[in-house]
Formats: sequence, structure tokens, C-alpha cells
Amino acid sequence: MTAADARDCIAEIVRESLAAGHAVEIEGLGTFRASQGAYEFAPQTVAQVFIAYAAEDLPRARRLCEALQAAGCSPWLDKEKLLAGQNWPRAIERAIEVSDVFVACFSHRSIAKCGMFQQELRHALECARRRPLDDPFVMPVRLEVCDVPRRIADHLQYVDLFPDWDKGVRRLARAIRKAARRRPVAGLA
Repeated sequence: MTAADARDCIAEIVRESLAAGHAVEIEGLGTFRASQGAYEFAPQTVAQVFIAYAAEDLPRARRLCEALQAAGCSPWLDKEKLLAGQNWPRAIERAIEVSDVFVACFSHRSIAKCGMFQQELRHALECARRRPLDDPFVMPVRLEVCDVPRRIADHLQYVDLFPDWDKGVRRLARAIRKAARRRPVAGLA
């Protein structure tokens, strides 16, 4: 199947879904709806947040995800968003690319081990390089007392989620909302 055939196939699926009265949400973009014979598009206004963590920190990453959701953000956590059979490396890269903010959860474990956390962080730093210099994208958080890698600590302010978790989450959510307000409006960028 060519790219044009795939595009046409996807467009037909969207048209059929809208004709059947279903809304079609495109993650990171917005939602299409059919209304009175016309199509309406509602751009996504909630801040998209990618949460990166070491596997051993999953319980605290889930807690952060829930706290950010309660604060009005839309967090992306691999354990919640990846679908069976999905090309997960590409899905993770895409989720990072379309996010307003990349939250890197630092702990002794995430700093010391090689693996997905480090890959996601490198990809996020590369994505940040393609954004305007004053656009905050990578937001480091410390889950516990640990050293944030020098390359990051020398340039980016981090948030501590200890000893006062709620205070740290409020500070992070405020920064995320501010970053999302800087997002270009679809079609005007």
C-alpha cells in the first residue's frame, strides 16, 4: 500500500466514523465531529504531557500521572497508552514529538541504568532543539534525592517531588500549563 493509498484509507475510515455519529480524536491534535451535515474540529486545549521514568519507578510515575490528570493535564504514560500489537518504539517517539512537555522522572535508578528512559530522554532533548529557545519542553523532576545529569542540571530548572509531593506537583502543573499556552494554534503556526 502506498502512502497515498494509506492516507485515503484513513480518510475513509474517519468519514465513515463521523457519518455513524462517532467523534474521531487524533491524539495531540483534537477531535472531529459531524454536526448538522458539517464537520467540526475542536483543537486539543489540554496540555499533553509525556512522562518518562525507569521501570522500577512505575508506581511513582503512575501517581504523578494521576496528579497531573487531576490538575487538568493529559499525561501520556506508556503502560496506559500503548496498545497490543502497536509498534511501541515508534509510538513512544511520536508521543514525545506531539507532547507540549516531556517530564523526565529522575531517581537513583533512572540515572544509573541504561535503557528506555535514557533513549526517551535523548529523543526529547533532540525534539527540544527543534523548538524555539525560550519554549520549555523538557521538565526534569526528582522523585528522590539524586543528582540530575549535569547536561540537564546546567541548563534546566528541575522540580523536587519530595519532601512535599503536592507542592511539587502544583509547581510542575503550573509550568506545564504555561508551556501549553505557548503552543501554536493549528493552522496558524
